[in-house]
Amino acid sequence: MDEVFFGLSLIIAIGTAVAMFMRSIGQPLIIGHIITGIIVGPALLQISNAPDTLTFFGEIGIAFLLFIIGLGMNPRVVAEVGRASFIVATVQIATITAIGWFICTALGLSSTEALIVALGLSVNSTIVALKLLSDRKEQGRLYGKLTIGILLVEDIAAAIALIVIASAKDGQWLELNNLGALAFKGLVVGSAMYWISRHVLPKFQKLIAGEQELLFLFAIAWGLGGASLLAKAGFSLEIGALAAGVFLASMPYAQEIAARLRPLRDFFVIIFFITLGTKVSFSYFSEYFWVMLAAVFTVVAIKPLILLTTLGVLGYTKRTSFKTSLALTNVSEFSIIFAILAVSQGLIDQPIVSLLTIIALISIAVSTYLVTFGDRLYVYASNYLNMFERRKAQGDVKPDINYELVLFGYQRGGHEFVSLFKKLRKKYVVIDYDPEIIDILIHRKINYLYGDATDVELLEEAGVERARLVVSTIPDFQVNAYLLDHLKHKNPRAVVIVHADDPLEAAKYYQAGASYVVLPHYIGSEKVSEFIGKSGLAKSAFTKQRQRHLDYLEKHYGALEKLNEVHKKKLGHAIVSGMAALTKTKT
Repeated sequence: MDEVFFGLSLIIAIGTAVAMFMRSIGQPLIIGHIITGIIVGPALLQISNAPDTLTFFGEIGIAFLLFIIGLGMNPRVVAEVGRASFIVATVQIATITAIGWFICTALGLSSTEALIVALGLSVNSTIVALKLLSDRKEQGRLYGKLTIGILLVEDIAAAIALIVIASAKDGQWLELNNLGALAFKGLVVGSAMYWISRHVLPKFQKLIAGEQELLFLFAIAWGLGGASLLAKAGFSLEIGALAAGVFLASMPYAQEIAARLRPLRDFFVIIFFITLGTKVSFSYFSEYFWVMLAAVFTVVAIKPLILLTTLGVLGYTKRTSFKTSLALTNVSEFSIIFAILAVSQGLIDQPIVSLLTIIALISIAVSTYLVTFGDRLYVYASNYLNMFERRKAQGDVKPDINYELVLFGYQRGGHEFVSLFKKLRKKYVVIDYDPEIIDILIHRKINYLYGDATDVELLEEAGVERARLVVSTIPDFQVNAYLLDHLKHKNPRAVVIVHADDPLEAAKYYQAGASYVVLPHYIGSEKVSEFIGKSGLAKSAFTKQRQRHLDYLEKHYGALEKLNEVHKKKLGHAIVSGMAALTKTKT
């Protein structure tokens, strides 16, 4: 026991040192964890003297990881992904899987090995992509939203692939009759878990959620218990953990559970990646060199071209398509789970796991640099990306070239500016790069131009050199900085208003020549403070203001109508349940 404890402590210490080094050079920590495994494993120091213990901890980590991913698969969240994300993810997965399979079979892999590798290449790392987006604070940008939506669809597709792989037995894909029996067992256990999550757990909701320690303990019991039950029914532990999370996803405390489990998950997932590194063997490097090279090329070159083409066809600008494509140039941790599960089911051999691990290492490293230097790369590649951009049809609205007022971005507060422009009776145009927003502008008969604020041709078309007022609600520092620089040289007399997310950005905008910078939190607090100063603490004044606000939300966003639809659904469900109960009582 002392030997195991000492070995584990030493591995964690080495892992910490490697992680600190990776952080200092701006690399994802996942790569550092796998490198730690290579260092402590048979390939180098051979410190890992309790591989079974590490493997066990790693399996717990993957169970927690998939459980938390399942918690995020709320049907309402999935419904919000949008048509574009679904189409892009579907096209990308299908195309890369097909291309990957043909390349791998041509280079000597068996049909099953090629399929597992191709599936692995088709899905991207949610952990890495979200980390890169959050580090750059770009989750709220259009390309960030598209990336997150595509990743969610890919996670669902990966879960389905896991089920199919887990259905194999003794190196053979499961026959239909055996698959039917397995599906029946899964249906029984799944139905029981669903019924408990819908009808039993809500009754204990206050008790469970009222105490943080109890909520934490319940989450572990539900996640690992559900995984074990489905594993006993014949499914893999991974599928069981994912299903346990999905069944709990619609509960009001699902996200709090995910937040509570993340530190525990992080520790065990670190152990998983370290364990993975210990199993990487370079003895097959020369044998699979060309497969590895072709696979990496497929991920970092062919996949972006597919994404660029699909997003371009859907009407997104070349900048949005380019940055979305760069964020999705990596191989998912799911691909490694595919391979490990396929090995345990006898479909492939261990060298394929090492192959996919090395591919993941290289692709994640490349992806990190591509996203980090994405804006610089776009400057160099911009002229070559025109073929991937389809100009949005102008509809029935004919834009006027002599605009006095120009608005960049409609979604974040743009409606208020348009209302003001109409009152001023000045010629104006709205510029946006989101096809869905363009459809709204067409419907509302608002003059618009489709494109990106960094497109020089678009700026000339909009006539910003002659505009008297330019407003940008775009939440992107680089774009706004470019716009300010352009106007400083081309139209220094124009009034320029931009939005900032924090005071430091605001100061930089003022230095760059902005006439005024909108800080939403500052202005909101300022207006409320001013209102309190004028109205005092009389509730009647707030009631009047409250009604005005509700009227505004309903008029422009249909908020009350959407809320009423939710209430009607709940009421309808309650009526149906009540009628069913009365029917049972009468019988």
